[in-house]
Amino acid sequence: MSGHDQLVHCLCELTRLLWKLLLPLVFLCVLLIAVLVLLVLAVRFWLQSNRNARRARDGCPTVAFFHPYCNAGGGGERVLWCAIRALQNRYADINFVVYTGDLGVTGQQILDGARRRFNIVLPRPVQFVFLRHRLLVEPGLFPHFTLLGQSVGSVFLGWEALTEFVPDLYIDSMGYAFTLPLFRYLGGCSVGSYVHYPTISTDMLSVVRERNPRFNNADYVSNSLFLSAFKVVYYCLFALLYGMAGSCSDLVMVNSSWTLDHILSLWRAPNRTSVVYPPCDVSAFLDIPLEDDGDKKRHSIISVAQFRPEKDHRLQIRAFKKVLDRGRAGEALKLVLIGGCRNQEDEDRVLMLRGLCQELGVSDKVEFKLNVSFEELKREMGEATIGLHTMWNEHFGIGVVECMAAGKVILAHKSGGPKLDIVVPFEGGQTGFLADDEDSYAEAIERILAMSSSNRLQLRRNARQSVARFSDQEFDACFLAAMEPLMGTLER
Repeated sequence: MSGHDQLVHCLCELTRLLWKLLLPLVFLCVLLIAVLVLLVLAVRFWLQSNRNARRARDGCPTVAFFHPYCNAGGGGERVLWCAIRALQNRYADINFVVYTGDLGVTGQQILDGARRRFNIVLPRPVQFVFLRHRLLVEPGLFPHFTLLGQSVGSVFLGWEALTEFVPDLYIDSMGYAFTLPLFRYLGGCSVGSYVHYPTISTDMLSVVRERNPRFNNADYVSNSLFLSAFKVVYYCLFALLYGMAGSCSDLVMVNSSWTLDHILSLWRAPNRTSVVYPPCDVSAFLDIPLEDDGDKKRHSIISVAQFRPEKDHRLQIRAFKKVLDRGRAGEALKLVLIGGCRNQEDEDRVLMLRGLCQELGVSDKVEFKLNVSFEELKREMGEATIGLHTMWNEHFGIGVVECMAAGKVILAHKSGGPKLDIVVPFEGGQTGFLADDEDSYAEAIERILAMSSSNRLQLRRNARQSVARFSDQEFDACFLAAMEPLMGTLER
């Protein structure tokens, strides 16, 4: 037999063997799928039994909010407490639960923190479910493939939450979209979400495609054609999964026009999606006097933002240094950075920023105020001339609104929510300034300080009047209107 014939014979034998194995393999696949389906149904039955037992015990339905960092003190946390307050005022026969990973505090301490930081007092108590594995969503745990790692971690954290307490209605209020299918399909819950910022966006894809170095695109990636191409593919696949997870939501609320555009393109649920601007404590800042500052001898620039990398405090410090170098030192100018630290990583970032101030020689003109009380925040607001914001593509910008309500001249980043929703003309008048790099920020600061006090006062008046649409009252009305269809499905 020739070599060719032997090869043909071997291929024929291999084909016969594969054909004989095909039926057992198909049977095995069907069996495994059946076992998986039965397992899912068993878990779903167990979880729903737990919920029915709890309902029989409590006698009323429960709405649960998933917010692992509810004690952090940022804008997202203010949305959480205002949302719960609005629902408690409207629905007296419903219980409320918050899933949190803040293990070092009690529930009462968390509520006291909400009162101290945001001036928010809930009409009645809420139940806290403390999650032990919040580490699974910490970005520091995933130095590479951070988005994927945190998303997978959120599924495990969501599973812990679901097994601890099965609600009737589940609201993800912090952006962990991959928990939505878990609660909907395994827990049998109605699910909704309030999206502050899409986990991934077309802007992030464009940054990688154009190979621009940013806080979420390291230099070694942007400098490599292969790594950039790989990251684009990774982002595209992740965006597909993110869209599938988000589309499970029965109700989607987003905090700005910018977020709306991205969520509509990713989640593709226009009939279930609406804009609900976050609540800004506008009224609390209206008692700050709006006076002519022409006789002011010392001007201060205030920044209100958590010490996270995307807030870009480095840009603030470098732009401030340029202002001083261009001759504003005689203006007795200072920069005050106010913000919260969520964890050790944020505290290390503050140390790095202090080091940058030392390096640039501006330490004596830059003040850091961490985790301040609401009273101290108002005091600093009252003394400031300019409110500073530097985050690229900020989803909304509660700090921007608060500065405008306090009568400060706002200087925000020319992108995202500040550009599209907040720092926009009001009744034909200017409400603030926008910039996008060190030079444009420095120039804008100089321009603001060079304005006549009367022109500055008119701009501050316009800004204060324009932010009434972002008040707590407006949020309550819009949030309750959006939630009404879901709340109506709860059996009393």
